[in-house]
Amino acid sequence: MAGVVILLTAACSGDEKAAGVAGEQAEAAAPQVTIAPGDGNTKALPEAGVVVKTTGGTLENVTLSWKNGPISDAGTMSADRTSWKSRTLRPDTKFQVSAVAVSPEGKRTTVNASIATLEAKQKLEIADIIPRKGEKVGVGMPITVTFNRDVDDKKAVESALQVKSSKPATGAWYWVSDKQVVFRTKNGDYWKPNQKVSFEADLAGVKSGKGTYGTRDVGRAFRIGDSHILKVSTKTKKAVAYENGKKVRSWPISAGKGGRVVNGVDTYLTSSGVHLTMGKENPAIMTSEWMGVDPEDKANGGYREVIPYAVRISQSGEYVHSMASTVWAQGEQNVSHGCVNSPPKDARWFYNWSYRGDPVIITGSKRKLDWNNGWSYYEMSWDKWVKGSALNRTVTTG
Repeated sequence: MAGVVILLTAACSGDEKAAGVAGEQAEAAAPQVTIAPGDGNTKALPEAGVVVKTTGGTLENVTLSWKNGPISDAGTMSADRTSWKSRTLRPDTKFQVSAVAVSPEGKRTTVNASIATLEAKQKLEIADIIPRKGEKVGVGMPITVTFNRDVDDKKAVESALQVKSSKPATGAWYWVSDKQVVFRTKNGDYWKPNQKVSFEADLAGVKSGKGTYGTRDVGRAFRIGDSHILKVSTKTKKAVAYENGKKVRSWPISAGKGGRVVNGVDTYLTSSGVHLTMGKENPAIMTSEWMGVDPEDKANGGYREVIPYAVRISQSGEYVHSMASTVWAQGEQNVSHGCVNSPPKDARWFYNWSYRGDPVIITGSKRKLDWNNGWSYYEMSWDKWVKGSALNRTVTTG
């Protein structure tokens, strides 16, 4: 069951007869136990949770249950075992709480309570998570979480997000918009290769805005594959591929020729920076429509190409792809519209070898890669990235 943080309502000691709270007839040594919100509360706030306290003893056991039975890892016990607090509670749900306290003399008190949480006027849900479930991805792969609505209380929601990995990493969340948050590792550190990574959003009961609550927990597990890094120089016109730090292949390329400046940006130049592979297309249909030119208008640079073995590396249309018609220029001259043209056999090899999230590091061009051009998040400084976290903190995933 997913949890939520709840405001504390009036505490309840339970009915003396039904709940076993110490009264006039109880032995003096029996501990007192209180549960908040109290028994019968039907408007409990999901974000406040349940709080159990005892005096005159320590809590031996606290159980939070719902229709599916007891909830594991439902809360946290204080170090001295005199109090227990649940996580946030799923809205519009009935719960049962049972607490047992024991005195130093061994006398026990049991208290039970039934509560029901408020119904969410609006539901916060996760609309999409990248990467896919079980996907094997590259060492640069970010985790992208998209919500179904704007998140007002980003601190509360980010606090419910957890990333775990088999091998330790340092990363941070960054809110790219009110609906989307991205996790990436520290600049230059990437994920360690060949390991499991899991993402969990304990959103049930988290209040993200007025009358808006998360209604369920969501999880996603995936794998990091071998370290694949492609280094491309637009000056030497060469691509070199590294697997787990060792060079495995190199080939001649032809990058962007330049010469088309729009709003101060030469859109025909391949951008320098740390790209991440975003997806594969075989074939990709590339046309001049992206620059506002009819593909049939050849006089103004119009084109329509059917390109095999294309690996996307930016949102603006940069690819590493096969280009048989420019083999004559590859290694000698930059003639493309911004893509990394490669010999057919090498493009096919890269297409089959690469994962989504592999770093493609391009140097030599005057055009700088924007941090938000696709998954180019490593182009933002680490300090600035951390400040984009609602909690302004780094995360250790080990």
